Amino acid sequence: MAKRRKRRKWSDDEKRMICAQTVVAGVSVAQVARRYDLNANQIFNWLRDPKFAPDDPPEEDEAKFLPVEVIAQPTPPEPVPELTWLIELELANGHRLRISGSYDPEAIARLVRHLT
Repeated sequence: MAKRRKRRKWSDDEKRMICAQTVVAGVSVAQVARRYDLNANQIFNWLRDPKFAPDDPPEEDEAKFLPVEVIAQPTPPEPVPELTWLIELELANGHRLRISGSYDPEAIARLVRHLT
């Protein structure tokens, strides 16, 4: 003979919290019911009650407003004079590479690996 479960009393806050989980993208009512050892039909009954029904989730394409704080324009830092550099590389395969001005060392390393 199957063992009968003891009936559990859920508070209104618990019902709201459980119902709110059903509107999360990718989560089904059945998953939420299993999480709380409930029958999915019980959750559907709660969802019909306006006290427990969660707010509709925003549509994916719906515009969202974010809080914005306007602050005073910061003073820009004084420009640092750009140094002029000249790098010349002669590779073993005869390619010659001349770089002047500012440069990215990692970009140069990638270029040299590609040319050799």
